[in-house]
Amino acid sequence: MSKGALALLIHGGTDNWAPERWKTRFKSELSDRAVVSVVEDRFDPRTVQYAAVWKPGAGELAAFPELKVIFNLGAGVDAVLSDPKLPRVPLVRVSDEDLTSRMTEYVVMHTLMHHRQQSYLDACQQRREWAPRMQWPAKAVRVGILGMGVLGQHAAHALRALGFQVAGWSRTAKMVDGIDSYAGPDGLPAFLARTDILICLLPLTPQTRGLLSRGLFAQLARDGVLGGPVVINAGRGGLQVETDILACLNDGTLTAVTLDVFEREPLDADSRLWRHPAVKISPHNAADTDPDAIAAYVASQIRDFEAGRPLRNAVDPDRGY
Repeated sequence: MSKGALALLIHGGTDNWAPERWKTRFKSELSDRAVVSVVEDRFDPRTVQYAAVWKPGAGELAAFPELKVIFNLGAGVDAVLSDPKLPRVPLVRVSDEDLTSRMTEYVVMHTLMHHRQQSYLDACQQRREWAPRMQWPAKAVRVGILGMGVLGQHAAHALRALGFQVAGWSRTAKMVDGIDSYAGPDGLPAFLARTDILICLLPLTPQTRGLLSRGLFAQLARDGVLGGPVVINAGRGGLQVETDILACLNDGTLTAVTLDVFEREPLDADSRLWRHPAVKISPHNAADTDPDAIAAYVASQIRDFEAGRPLRNAVDPDRGY
């Protein structure tokens, strides 16, 4: 082949994310080269120079001796980095306007639902009860965002535009116009102490695994208009300790949570999270990006790479994002 093939290693995709649909859209975007599915096609592994992956199995990528770049079909790369045989080539994550906008939509929607007491209003509707409560303004609510990358900064600006008091925390200091910034282990306690609604958009790394636990929840503000702290996790499931979340909801350490991600996915049908009245659940679709946009993004990256231009959104394996 004159140009290296793109291999698809996609596990767990259904409907619009099914492997055969990825193959069709990549063939449309990359008509000048072979696009092969590891599951379906027979091919010479030595012809593969690029791989587009979603939850690849351990050791699968090591089968391609001429691999040059790995493209993860989502923002979270922990499943790829956990492979002990991962080839030492650039790993690129998806970061485009569509994904960013969808995440902001999700974060804003659930922040507003907690702020505007939507669960209470839903319960009143079920009882056919007309019982309005006092509603505080957005400027009375302190929102804190864990993770001030592209997603966190975009969401922070949208929430600030609605009037919320917004602060952000990141591993290293980041100055964002109009947003109070905290950084590093030393800045975390003060950040938590001023936060009524905590939004987590962190990547999953050895340092962040299990961060959303009782010890952190106990440091959140308890003097706010919501009556207690609220947590929204749209980052990664491994960030949270679900037994702690349930226990903290039951003893009042937390008032409510929104969870888009879970320790094990799909969430077990017998999980107590499904039935808890203070829990809002979505099926890991907060930023369920248009696959056509992702395919175009990967194709453009391949063309740039072959033209000698730098890859965008390459992952630092030491940091994990």
